[in-house]
Amino acid sequence: MTRESTVVPYGRKPAGPPTTTPQAAGNVEELRAEVERLRRQNADLQGRVRTHPAIAVAQGILIERYGLRELTEAFALMRHVSQRANIKLHQLADALSRVPGPDTGAHLWFPRRAPTLPPPLHGVDVEQGAGANQGAVLGAALRRVLTIAGTDMGNLQLADRSGLRMEKHTGHPKAFTDFFAFVDGSTTACSQAAADHEQVTVRDVATAEVFDEDSRRTILEAGSRACHSVPLIDGQSLRGVISSHHARPLAGFSRTQLRELQITGQAVARWLTWHRDTVVFDALEELHRLARAAV
Repeated sequence: MTRESTVVPYGRKPAGPPTTTPQAAGNVEELRAEVERLRRQNADLQGRVRTHPAIAVAQGILIERYGLRELTEAFALMRHVSQRANIKLHQLADALSRVPGPDTGAHLWFPRRAPTLPPPLHGVDVEQGAGANQGAVLGAALRRVLTIAGTDMGNLQLADRSGLRMEKHTGHPKAFTDFFAFVDGSTTACSQAAADHEQVTVRDVATAEVFDEDSRRTILEAGSRACHSVPLIDGQSLRGVISSHHARPLAGFSRTQLRELQITGQAVARWLTWHRDTVVFDALEELHRLARAAV
């Protein structure tokens, strides 16, 4: 399914150009630069706030569960395993704190888990041999959605316990990717698609009521006048959102396009579930083995 956001008037044009002195214009530019610096600093701090506690909790679990001596030893083990498994450190840390631990004294964390092959990706063109690489698959998924949508600007977010985390993007300036590095509110098209489990079309960002003013301004300044968000749904579980952005207002998509976008979203969601249950769990098993050997 898909729906379009309703719209409300967005501002009014002034009666004529404002009159400013050179000194005032210079002050305005300085203020704009300072605001931009603070926005980027805030985005960086938000990333640290969301990521560092999860890693700290995972370090504590390793120390308590396996009797490791220091936090640095726990961190070194997680970093080693995340690099070998080609998954991000925060993803491994989140899984460590979320998945029930192994039985006391067990040699294997998941003794009855059977290996499975990755599900088909239906039109998502992944390089040969990269079918288990999350970065490669997500990059190909984003390209597929943008091809269907007819644009070269968009982004892919993964769902975690704090909201939507930016994982892939193309065509966006740094101000955009910093601002939307994490989305945990309800005032964006991607958050609406995530909450409702259906595609959302915004025909004109300048007039759509879904956005708060900071989000609207950031999107418009990035050169986007329209967007479309596709939720990645596996059954009833949200795995993420892929959004296309367009330089001009949208007339909408055909039924064929919407169907292809839905099929792609569902296929990518199933692959993400497989990746979690296979690649991430393999990494947890390796972490269990190394931690047992370290004490």
